Amino acid sequence: MRRAGRTASMFFGVLMSFGVALGALPRQPAQADKQSPQMQPSGGSQALEADEALSPEAEDQLIKEVRHKLVMLPYYSVFDNLAYRVDGRTVILEGQVANPAVKPDAENAVKRIEGVEKVVNNIEVLPPSPMDNRIRRQVYSAIYGYGPLFMYGHMAVPSIHIIVKNGRVTLDGVVDSEADKALAGMRANQVPGTFQVTNNLRVVASGGKQKTK
Repeated sequence: MRRAGRTASMFFGVLMSFGVALGALPRQPAQADKQSPQMQPSGGSQALEADEALSPEAEDQLIKEVRHKLVMLPYYSVFDNLAYRVDGRTVILEGQVANPAVKPDAENAVKRIEGVEKVVNNIEVLPPSPMDNRIRRQVYSAIYGYGPLFMYGHMAVPSIHIIVKNGRVTLDGVVDSEADKALAGMRANQVPGTFQVTNNLRVVASGGKQKTK
């Protein structure tokens, strides 16, 4: 039987924190060498079942490959948040993007990975809105222009992602401390016109491990 699918939260910020990843919670090393998952040889009555399932090692490799492909998307930005799940040889893409081009780009990139047989693209394209665009810019300035949080902007993709839909702001990604998480939420709340701020930032210790209380 097919093993339960594994979820890989692909926070670009998390990825960069972890060394570039996006995926199963350490969605990380975007710079890891690409290696195709091991494919089961076909043959006999067990061929179909072998095609549907992956060994733990092959699944881990597939997760890394998907993470790498998503992290490298050219238009993926701080205003997008991608996530994915791997279920056998099927990859389910999720999340929200402000740039419509990111949705098909993500699907096309993952489809080219050896071992992937199907891609389910559930990525939400956020509706165009001048008000939301203004809020995005102002929240970005409020967070990354603030001294204690300035360091999080010094990455190819800043680790705090800002998702805005109909005036509602969601912060996703990773920070180094609970204090920084609270500061980011407070700064976002100060932007005029925001109806709600949901702070989903995760606190990650150096080395890529999530801190526990």
